[in-house]
Amino acid sequence: MADDLESYPTTEPDYAVPPGETIREFLDDLGMSQRQLATRLDLTPKHVNQLIQGLVPLSSEVALRLELVTGLSARMWNRLEADYQSTQRRLRQREDLAELTSWLAEMPVRELQSRGALPEQPKDKISRVQQLLAFFGVAHVSTYREIYEKPAVRFRKAKAYEANPGAVAAWLRMGELAAYDKVCQPFDKHGLQESLDRLRQLTLQPPKVFFPIMRDICSRHGVAVVMIPEIKGARASGATKWISPDKAMVLLSGRHKCDDQFWFTFFHEIAHVLKHGRSDVWIEDGHAIEDPRELQANQFAMDILIPPEDAKRLPDLRTLAKAQAFAAELGIAPSIVIGQLHRKDILPYRVGQKFKRKIDVADFEE
Repeated sequence: MADDLESYPTTEPDYAVPPGETIREFLDDLGMSQRQLATRLDLTPKHVNQLIQGLVPLSSEVALRLELVTGLSARMWNRLEADYQSTQRRLRQREDLAELTSWLAEMPVRELQSRGALPEQPKDKISRVQQLLAFFGVAHVSTYREIYEKPAVRFRKAKAYEANPGAVAAWLRMGELAAYDKVCQPFDKHGLQESLDRLRQLTLQPPKVFFPIMRDICSRHGVAVVMIPEIKGARASGATKWISPDKAMVLLSGRHKCDDQFWFTFFHEIAHVLKHGRSDVWIEDGHAIEDPRELQANQFAMDILIPPEDAKRLPDLRTLAKAQAFAAELGIAPSIVIGQLHRKDILPYRVGQKFKRKIDVADFEE
């Protein structure tokens, strides 16, 4: 993402120089009056004076005349005029952006800067607003609110504890940018479904082994799996978003830092890809949310990890030895079985923690 920072200029003039300044320099060098230049250009003295002051645009026709009179190319005069108009628009935009600086209080600016998503300089408020708009790929804050803040606010309202919508939106956008860079085949629903058992078998492997294989399997079927550590205040463990008609993003944060939660979140997000609409954005924290589709995704994840017929045997697994043997029989990590036993209060939470693998973001670095 650091390469993208080249799009943020570190210094920009706070004034616009009209091409008339170059005309003035030409006249000074030759000792020519504005009236004399007007005669040579076949323009009125008033028009030449307005050109010099930047009160009227320098047209392509006048640029051609200036080329004949001054010897400086029409292309140069046109470029000077384009630069002048562009700078004027930028300065007017900065005046408009000054009214939007209150937006900065909603956003995790410092963390985005520390992660390389925003540049270190310039850091004045108006520049930071411009940088955030560029980061989200929108021209106005109202567009940001429609595309990114609305899903974040829905997530916040669905949670029992408060999440920061700005942090959620920023985390989602970082995932989206990473997913754009992932090369994927067009989405293949049948192929993804056929791969679920292979993905489930990966639970036996440590993160450094399973993550590249997981990512490769999913990319072959149109799903970009990306790992972006949680931004402080986001409180999100996973998200799903379609970033094109043929490409879905599954975004994971590793928030709960253990493999059983990680795998549950992953298969929960895969359920959204397979079963739910492409226009929705799904954001989860790993806890139950009273939405039928979220409950369906939860059930899907549980059924993939421990099929329903096998799950009936969970109440009988009251020792770690039995839990381990059951996991070996199913071909899944013991931590997943123990995690389910904890959730169902079959085993005390303190029992079996040693079987849970720690999830470290460093394990997922490419």
